[in-house]
Amino acid sequence: MNAELFGTLDDGTPVHRWVLERDGVVVRVLTYGGIVQSVEVPDRDGRVGAVAVGFDRLAGYLERPEPYFGALVGRYANRIAGAAFELDGRTYALARNSAPDNSLHGGERGFDKRVWDAEAVAPHGVRLSRVSPDGEEGFPGRVEVSATYTLEEGGALRIAYRAVTDAPTVVNLTNHTYWSLGGGGPYELRLAAGAVTPVDGGGIPTGEIRPVAGSRFDFREARVLGDGYDHNFVLDKGVTDEAEVVGELYDPGSGRVVTVATTEPGVQVYTPDGFDGVALETQHFPDSPNRPEFPAVVLRPGEVFASATVYGFGVRG
Repeated sequence: MNAELFGTLDDGTPVHRWVLERDGVVVRVLTYGGIVQSVEVPDRDGRVGAVAVGFDRLAGYLERPEPYFGALVGRYANRIAGAAFELDGRTYALARNSAPDNSLHGGERGFDKRVWDAEAVAPHGVRLSRVSPDGEEGFPGRVEVSATYTLEEGGALRIAYRAVTDAPTVVNLTNHTYWSLGGGGPYELRLAAGAVTPVDGGGIPTGEIRPVAGSRFDFREARVLGDGYDHNFVLDKGVTDEAEVVGELYDPGSGRVVTVATTEPGVQVYTPDGFDGVALETQHFPDSPNRPEFPAVVLRPGEVFASATVYGFGVRG
């Protein structure tokens, strides 16, 4: 495990890249945006290749921020309707950075556009941390937040999030890596999700929890994942204390498999236009601050936000 200079921001702030290696897996993490810059794993023939979409230079991330390539997303991942929410009788206005008038992924300058402090975590990890001040992007409370990236035995990438606050706030954190498994697709997806949250034209949930049976959202048995997905899937397991396996993405061409385990109750499946990749964003549901019927996202003083997601890597014949 080591750190190296990856680039410098316009204001002179250095950005470092941490390199984690274990059991044939190599993961590179940036202090800018907590970005998973690359993941290298073998295919079924033993050929090692990159499976996370990213750039070789810092400039790529600065020039194309909106796809959130590999980023640590917060203070609130996904969308909040009307770029506002009410908490304890007070309304908080947020940046309107998603059409038509919603807030997306923490605002104009969310966690994905901040430089994080970094420290090694023995033997195969790095912990990124920062303080999100009260009022940052409109969110209340001074929040101390960390994300620890660790390679577990076998090479699985574990991302563990932790946050505490000095005032009531909302927190929803995720990783926005796009998985591109090197075989040209089409990918096959399996997901233990019996329901989905339908959305309006702005990507905001209607409030309905709709069963997936008989629809194009039914991935309870593995099948081909087509285009046109940007939806939150409701995991059967709900919120759990420990990360539980909820699905896998398989590329028949390369034989590579990415498994997903999480403590979170939802996964946003996103198939972008313009490049090959699939984002599997473990999360609480979009617009939960305005949907009391959804799993809670409020964090109060004295409480600890804790979440973990594990991406495992393997091959299949």
